[in-house]
Amino acid sequence: MHYLSISFTHKNSTMEIREKLSYPDEENMHGCLKKLINSDVVFEAILISTCNRMEVLCNCNDVPEATQHILQMLSKRSGISIEELEGRADIFDDSTAIHHIFSVASSLDSMVIGETQIAGQLKNAFRFAFDNGYCDKKLARVMKNAFKCAAKVRNATDISSKPVSMASVAVSKLKSVLDDVKGKKALIIGVGDMSDISAKHLVSAGADVYIMNRTKHKAELLAKECNAKVMDFKELPHAINDFEILFTATSSNEPIITNEIIKPCDFDRYWFDLALPRDIHYNKGERINLYVIDDLKNIVDENIGHREESSRAAHGIVGRSVVDFFDFLSTLNVEPIIKELYIKAYSCATDESNRAVNSGFIPKEYEEQSKKMCEQAIKRFLHDMTKKMRTSSEDAQTELLSGSFSSIMKDENLIREG
Repeated sequence: MHYLSISFTHKNSTMEIREKLSYPDEENMHGCLKKLINSDVVFEAILISTCNRMEVLCNCNDVPEATQHILQMLSKRSGISIEELEGRADIFDDSTAIHHIFSVASSLDSMVIGETQIAGQLKNAFRFAFDNGYCDKKLARVMKNAFKCAAKVRNATDISSKPVSMASVAVSKLKSVLDDVKGKKALIIGVGDMSDISAKHLVSAGADVYIMNRTKHKAELLAKECNAKVMDFKELPHAINDFEILFTATSSNEPIITNEIIKPCDFDRYWFDLALPRDIHYNKGERINLYVIDDLKNIVDENIGHREESSRAAHGIVGRSVVDFFDFLSTLNVEPIIKELYIKAYSCATDESNRAVNSGFIPKEYEEQSKKMCEQAIKRFLHDMTKKMRTSSEDAQTELLSGSFSSIMKDENLIREG
């Protein structure tokens, strides 16, 4: 069994490529995951699709075949050739796959190092796959340990001491191009994490914030939480020509703002499209300053520099966590051996107790106590041995133990049959 991760991110793919590879809704994710595990090589799979990454994490029995299966599926859906996908993808297997997903969970692979959204996005991706039967125990162990690693990074470093997200970076960019945000009208379209963070930052800066969403009830909930106002989604064609500031981060498969509804205005507009696929599609002009995710890289680069020392410490934690994970897996390999050993030992205790009673060495009324005494003596004898077996982290040791006990059991069966 092998672990495999195929990753397309801001590091290796343009926004246009990531748009084509994205899975913005549950229906598309169901289709992808069903196709992934509908093969003889992939057994469990998790799909991670965010504004900056599209990744497949799976366990398989053949890495090259599983890689081709995944790339063929992605190529067919996106229209991107397999050759280009192979050239762009970061492909990790076994220990490197575990190291990668632990780094992702710890926000070390994010565009904004230390950002806090990725952990929630990973948990949602895992929960979706697990609840719908696309992954099971093997990937559940990986994700459990990935979240454990991320918690260690947060607690042992200050990499997330000042939480930063793509939305907060966007608000910082807005403040750098506007003299003052206070009193400016700002429209937030969508009610996800990006919109939530954007709205709170803008309200805190003194902007006059309105929330818009296709489901008005959800907009009302976010507006109440942020102390903002609500605008009906049907007002979109009018609103985009009335507001100076616009943040949009919906899960729409198609652009919601296009040339057809954009009108000339006598003031400058500042638009931030934080969605993938993008929400805004228009030809340049009309005094609109449009910023998309990849335009925020300068602020992101500054963030990386400020957190360099914490990042180094965090990478050390990730490395040790990967070693601990594989040590843990090695203990799972010896558990069946330990179980068989105890079963065999208890069987011997029962046989010897029965023999002592039947031979008259122990009165019949003490048969149960005799059996318990034998079992307790065996349990005490085996305790230190099995503890060392569980803490063994070298595969060679595990294989040696496995081979030795298998040989003992085989010989014992032969003696019984003889």
